[in-house]
Amino acid sequence: MDQTLVIPNGYKSKLNLMHTEIAINELKSHFEDHFARTLNVIKVSAPLLLNKGTGINDNLNGIERTVSFQASDINNSQIEVVHSLAKWKRIALARYGFASGEGLYTNMNAIRRDEILDNLHSLYVDQWDWEKVIFKEERNLHTLKTEVKRIYEAMKATENYMHEFHPALQPILPDDIYFITTQELEDLYPSLTPKQREDAIAKEHKAVFVMQIGGALRSGEKHDGRSPDYDDWALNGDIIFWNPLLKRAFEVSSMGIRVDKKTLLKQLKLANTAERRVLAYHQAILSENLPYTIGGGIGQSRLCMFFLKKAHIGEVQASIWNHQILKECEENNITLL
Repeated sequence: MDQTLVIPNGYKSKLNLMHTEIAINELKSHFEDHFARTLNVIKVSAPLLLNKGTGINDNLNGIERTVSFQASDINNSQIEVVHSLAKWKRIALARYGFASGEGLYTNMNAIRRDEILDNLHSLYVDQWDWEKVIFKEERNLHTLKTEVKRIYEAMKATENYMHEFHPALQPILPDDIYFITTQELEDLYPSLTPKQREDAIAKEHKAVFVMQIGGALRSGEKHDGRSPDYDDWALNGDIIFWNPLLKRAFEVSSMGIRVDKKTLLKQLKLANTAERRVLAYHQAILSENLPYTIGGGIGQSRLCMFFLKKAHIGEVQASIWNHQILKECEENNITLL
């Protein structure tokens, strides 16, 4: 389905094609280093492919189709391209033997075949996926906010670093990130849609962490969908910036404290997906064989797009686009990689 792009008036990239590629590598390298130190995580290898039927692949909102195939040399096995590594990381923490306060991160590459393409959305997804072990007693709001602030600190440091080497990239993020729940957001803007609420709060505060995503609000509606089997819907959220170029809320990260046995059973019931309990991953949680964790994903291309002041995600990643997007970008000075 073709979508009309948001084209900023008189748009011209602040960096040419060659300097854009250089800046992408500078940005990713600096953010990774700062992020890893701040969160006490180490980089590990991660899969692009998973076996179907284990419950490890991310179900996202539960309606997206995976890219799957059968390999010639692997009999009787359907293989899936990952949607994300939200569940795999928790298993990896147990395998590696991380202690509380320690964790991992990785380059996660995925294909989202049902994504509707626009300024922010691509068929190809690249994230820094991260996960840390915590104590059971740390499954609370204080832990969540602490990690959000650490990630935001790394983002701020990277924005300033890019400005130092590319003066045209002026920093715009505020000193602190603002916290608000989805219910508080609905109470504040009851007549707006969830996306319009995010636009309004992001425009006011510039950097926001919207908490408690997945469950129904008092209106009976959800702010947004979340898979029931990795984030605790009461202890999760999205980091959202105000993008002045596109004049809209701009999500850069989704994260949360992961489900324990009690929360998993509750959320599977609410989502009418109780049949997932028999899957290997879910059994590991119900048997309490996996550590308590917090984790999330940070969009690599999203961060590059925001800090390099780009109008389209295709300016910072190579992907496939429909004819309408290609035509509109060519006509409006947007150079896709």
